[in-house]
Formats: sequence, C-alpha cells, structure tokens
Amino acid sequence: MTDQGPTIGILLFDDVEELDFAGPWEVFGVMLQLGMAGRLVTIAEEVRPIRCAKALRVLPDHSFADAPALDVVLVPGGQGTRREVDNPVLVDWLRGVVSSCTWVTSVCTGALLLHEAGSTRGRRVTTHWAFVESLRARGDVTVLDGVRYVRDGNLVSAAGVSAGIDMALWLVGQIHGVDVARTVQRHMEYDPAPPYTADV
Repeated sequence: MTDQGPTIGILLFDDVEELDFAGPWEVFGVMLQLGMAGRLVTIAEEVRPIRCAKALRVLPDHSFADAPALDVVLVPGGQGTRREVDNPVLVDWLRGVVSSCTWVTSVCTGALLLHEAGSTRGRRVTTHWAFVESLRARGDVTVLDGVRYVRDGNLVSAAGVSAGIDMALWLVGQIHGVDVARTVQRHMEYDPAPPYTADV
C-alpha cells in the first residue's frame, strides 16, 4: 500500500449478485468521496458489458490483462460463481492477485472462487447461509454460520449480499481508522432496521 492509498479491485463476471459488489462499492466510493486516499476499480476477464444476476448491466474498468496491481481484492458471489469456479482463466488470475494483496475479501459465494484459488484452504470463512454446507463439503476450510463477516489473517469473508456492506465498513476502519468508517456509515445513512424482522 502506497501513500496514495490502497488500490481496491472488485471482480465482476456474468450472473454476479448486484448488491454483493454494489454495496461494498458504495462504501469504498464514499470513503474516496470524503477525501481518503485510494483508488477503486472493477475488473473482469474482458472489458464488455457484464449481465448481473438480476439483469443489471455493468461495464468493467479493466480486463485481467490490463488490471492494475491491487492492494485489496473483493470477490462477490451470485449464481455465476458456480460456473466461474471451473473457469481456469479467472481462477488463475485470482490466484496470482491474492498472493500480493494486503486484504483478500469475498461476499456470499465469492468464497467458492477464493477456495478454488487456494486462499481459504485451512482457514475460517463464512458465506451465504444457503451455501454453508456446500462449501464445507469442499473440504480443508472451516465455514462459520450465523455471522455477518469473518476475519482470518488478511482474509475477510462476508455472508450473503448485504453483509458485504458490513465487511466493507470494517475494512475501511482497518485502512483509514474507525472514525472514517463511522463517517462513511453516517454519510450512507446505513443503520439497518428492516421491517418485518419479528416474522423471520
């Protein structure tokens, strides 16, 4: 990490879950908007429109070929992870990137891609509640259930979808301090009080 702050890269692929990356993007984007040092980019195998899980289309900033060196990588989840886990181009790129990152992060089933790249082997992670047993079945990983995010060394994994916002705020606190993270949270008016929780 340089004096210019961390370069944060968010991986994209077809059928990625929108909030898995858009939630953390908002957190990191507000961090930069508030004047903190850093750079935020999206990266995909090719620079072309990515069709997300709920039909949002996003154009990545970089391809694997021209992506900048990263200090932080975020791997979102979504139905596309089930396909991309068998994509050697993506897995090899990810394996190379995580080796030099200060922070390696995932949201939801993004943990599956990190596991395939070797980053979660022998470590503690979490993922979406519906995927916990499937990830455990892959072996050589301790998958925690019922938590919003888990930190194991430089690996930070979040449970499903909205939990990525919590993880990203925690990471802002690690990078720029707790006061900055609290300012980002307030700027976003992020104070979850969802309706109907008594019925869940």
